[in-house]
Amino acid sequence: MNSSKQTVARICAIAFLSLISSVALAADKYGIFESIHQSSADYDTTVQAVAEALGKSAFAVHAEHEVRVPDEAQKAHVFVLTSPEYQALAANESPRTVSAQVLRVAVFTWGEDLQTFVNMANPVPHAMLFYAQSDNYDALLAGAESAAAGIRTALAGLPGEAMSGPQAAERKEKHYRKYKGDGPARMMTKFRTFRKSQLLIHETDEAAFDATAAAVMKVLADSEVSDAEESTGWEPIVQIAFGDDAVYYGISNPYIEDKMIRINSRFRKDGKSQAAPYPGTDHVAALPTEILIIKEEGRTRVLHYGQMWRMQLYFWDSGYRAFTANVGVPSAIANSIEDLLAENLD
Repeated sequence: MNSSKQTVARICAIAFLSLISSVALAADKYGIFESIHQSSADYDTTVQAVAEALGKSAFAVHAEHEVRVPDEAQKAHVFVLTSPEYQALAANESPRTVSAQVLRVAVFTWGEDLQTFVNMANPVPHAMLFYAQSDNYDALLAGAESAAAGIRTALAGLPGEAMSGPQAAERKEKHYRKYKGDGPARMMTKFRTFRKSQLLIHETDEAAFDATAAAVMKVLADSEVSDAEESTGWEPIVQIAFGDDAVYYGISNPYIEDKMIRINSRFRKDGKSQAAPYPGTDHVAALPTEILIIKEEGRTRVLHYGQMWRMQLYFWDSGYRAFTANVGVPSAIANSIEDLLAENLD
């Protein structure tokens, strides 16, 4: 190679390394949500377009849900899906990790002109969190990255402009892999990891797994859902079976939707206007909340999440004041779920 070619090669190599370095720095923090698209169409048309695009994709769409925004001031819609390819990579993982496999895309109105946006609960930080101790961590993280890219690709043809950027709350990979809450509020989560935040509601023999899953669904289906003033009653949004050792139930009610949106909106200025008083609609991809039925150690266990842990994961950017002003909300939600199932499964 002559000197001029060597110089060009060196310049290209330096440019490539600089690019890699800048990408690494840019990706130092990962948003639990990611912006995907700003639609040029109205809300209803965008919801329909997202439904059609996901329906034609390689993803399995399990459910969708119209979120009850406070005062009906704005609109928000959540799609719940899985990636068969990503799911296959996790086939031998602990049943306690199946929440990582539940992918969510949201459509919502936001900002001064009530424009319609699309975002997702980012699969990558979820993989960092739930698969932190897996021997196959690198492969699962790559699978999550592929799933995220697949969602972006599936929705690339929507009317409007594509977006690609992390959304708050943002954290480093190291933080997600040891996630126990954030800042001084960690004590509110009792310094629990996700495993310790999976709280036991009911336990029985392994042989009763199918019967228990059916019983949980019946309890939820028969549950009388209250309005946003009361935390009682839960609506089953989705049921997803993962192999023969885990069933995921996604549930919601007006209370959790109202509180999550209000808490995240109270102290935020970005996106808030007289027409759109609730910028927290951009966090609805945190829904639904979860119940897990798993086989473990020869037992069937019904679990739910400590809601303070979960709310910090998705809503930490609400600000510490918002958490202290609503300190009773997570326990009201968790107690409502636990009371409903504990009373009806014994």
